[in-house]
Amino acid sequence: MLTKIHGKLVCMKLTLSLIEIIAIAAGFVVILILVGLYFSRVGKKELLQRLSALTSRLGEDIHLNEKAHLDTILTKLEIATDQAAAAVSEVSSDAIRMKRTLDRLPQGILLCDETGDILFKNVAAITLLSFSSTELVAANALDEVIKMSIANMGTAEKSLEIFGESRLTISFKCIPVDDGQRSLGYVVVLENTSEKKKLEDMRRDFVANVSHELKTPMSALGLLAETLADETNFDVIKKLAERIQIEAFRASRTIDDLLDLSRIEAEQSPQRDVVSLNLTVADSIERNRHLASNKQIELKYDEWLDSLNILGDRRQIVSAVSNLIENAIKYSEKGTTVQVNLIRQDENALIEIADSGIGIPERELERIFERFYRVDQARSRESGGTGLGLSIVRHVVQNHSGNISVKSMEGVGSTFTIVFPLFNPNDSSK
Repeated sequence: MLTKIHGKLVCMKLTLSLIEIIAIAAGFVVILILVGLYFSRVGKKELLQRLSALTSRLGEDIHLNEKAHLDTILTKLEIATDQAAAAVSEVSSDAIRMKRTLDRLPQGILLCDETGDILFKNVAAITLLSFSSTELVAANALDEVIKMSIANMGTAEKSLEIFGESRLTISFKCIPVDDGQRSLGYVVVLENTSEKKKLEDMRRDFVANVSHELKTPMSALGLLAETLADETNFDVIKKLAERIQIEAFRASRTIDDLLDLSRIEAEQSPQRDVVSLNLTVADSIERNRHLASNKQIELKYDEWLDSLNILGDRRQIVSAVSNLIENAIKYSEKGTTVQVNLIRQDENALIEIADSGIGIPERELERIFERFYRVDQARSRESGGTGLGLSIVRHVVQNHSGNISVKSMEGVGSTFTIVFPLFNPNDSSK
């Protein structure tokens, strides 16, 4: 494929030669005008010989003699001119088609000659190489990968990582192109792999975090069981058994949350039932009453008087709202209040969960919805959190065409807001 693309580039170069042919053929139009004058200066035989030579150069094998008519020669020249013009038009059309096709590609494509000089850049390549903060660095990386390919007479690859307001990762791949006998040049493919790199990092962190989350309670269970096997004191046995129960619950909770997250991610289009948010939020609050009571935290619910309904999976929505309320309770101090509000705003329903807890540092807000990410590692593990709750919430909200946002200040508290589109029974599209 790349050979064909580069071959088209060679055809673009040949266009110049074809234009020269047209120029030669077009010159014979002038001959028509000057032929009368020419007859007055040279003999007909000499003129025919020279015209014969020119037609031969255009691929017409004509054996002219004194009896040949000048119109025959001129007809041949006109045909040759038309053919040359058609050839130029075809090559130009192919070149335009190739350029527009390459401009449609999401990857950056550069075509270089055999010395490495750039002959063509598509739109994506121009965009990737034109960021004001990265232009010089990217240009140097491009020059380096081309030189590597020329020096090694083979494919060369390089990855460039630039840190600014957001991390940018660009991959460069230079591929030599030939026709089996000689080099035709090089094709350089550029790709913005920032999102791919981010996903790879998240997958690596996920595996590491899962291993750590399961290894800690399993190691504790092993040590506790070993100690329990040799213990004879009933009070110590009871304490060890209670500790084993806690660690087993912790491991089970992590596995349950992983299974919930996997299921919710797979259900990108959840079942479509009419769900009352008034009842769903109330149910989520009741599930956390005992936890709030144990921490002496007051749970308040300001409910919208009218019924607010959405289309979706009630089980998923209860899971998401319960997770946010549970987090608000866990990270609040004793004697404080967790406020839950259900509000209508135009054609949307808003669920707000506000606490007066420890808050979240501003630098951490973008990452709190990542799997296993914890702002306070020690406190989260002490409270029994798995680090998967907010990730589950985010996926539930996305599955229901909603969005979630958070406002927080350290030492003051946090407010999470979920926005769901309301169900309209008159909307047939739903």
